[in-house]
Amino acid sequence: MWREVVEKFERFPSQKKVVELLLERGFQVSSEGKVASGGIKIPHTQIAKEIGVDRRVVDMTVKRILKEPELKKIFENIRSIAFLTDIAPLLGLTVIIIHPADAKKRGILGEVATVIAKRGFSIRQAVSDDPYLVDNPKLTIITDKNIPGELIAEIGRIKSVKGVQIHQ
Repeated sequence: MWREVVEKFERFPSQKKVVELLLERGFQVSSEGKVASGGIKIPHTQIAKEIGVDRRVVDMTVKRILKEPELKKIFENIRSIAFLTDIAPLLGLTVIIIHPADAKKRGILGEVATVIAKRGFSIRQAVSDDPYLVDNPKLTIITDKNIPGELIAEIGRIKSVKGVQIHQ
C-alpha cells in the first residue's frame, strides 16, 4: 500500500520527499490542510527545512493529498508511536536489531518472536521497517531483560535473518 501512495508522487520528487517524511514520522494531514502529530500542528516551514525543500512544496503536497479521497483518508488517520529503541537501555530493556535476508518475506517477526518466547523472554515492543519506505529495513525488538549470547546466536541461525545486533 505504501508503495502505491509514494508512487502517486513519482513525477514530483520534492513532493515525494514530503510524503515520505509524513509516512516515516506518522504525521497526519487535517481536513484544514495542517500537518499534525495528534493535536500538535507542525508548521510547513519546519517540514520544508527538515527535508530541504521550499515551504510551498509542502503546501502543494498537502493540497494534493486532500484532493485524492484515498490519500486523504490515509493521512487523516495515520498515527505515530512512541518508539523505545533510544531509551530502552535507560529503562533496563534490551534492543535487538534484526537485519533480514529479504524484508519482503513473510513470517520473519513470527520466527524471531517464537525463538525469543521459547526462551522465556517477553517482547515489550516490535517495530518493523516497511521495505517499501526504507532502503535497508530492519526489525527492532525490545525485550524485558538482557539477552544471552546463545539466544542471539540462535536468532542468527534463522534462515530469514541475515544479521543480528544487540544494544543493552
